[in-house]
Amino acid sequence: MDIAKSNEPLAQRISFLIRERGLKQLAVAKKAGYSAQEFNSMLNGRKLIRACDIPNIATALEVDVNELYQRGDE
Repeated sequence: MDIAKSNEPLAQRISFLIRERGLKQLAVAKKAGYSAQEFNSMLNGRKLIRACDIPNIATALEVDVNELYQRGDE
């Protein structure tokens, strides 16, 4: 299994939401309960984003879980 391909759509959407809201990746990582390195690895395809990680990330971004799965930069 290619982790980067598995994470790609979700990681891109998370990165977009971070930029859109003017947040810092480190702040989102800490709020979600991850180290900066661990969160960066998720976003860059070195660590799998698991189903159990998604609610933590959504909460840190203050979005509904479904918003993480929207297509495009809407």
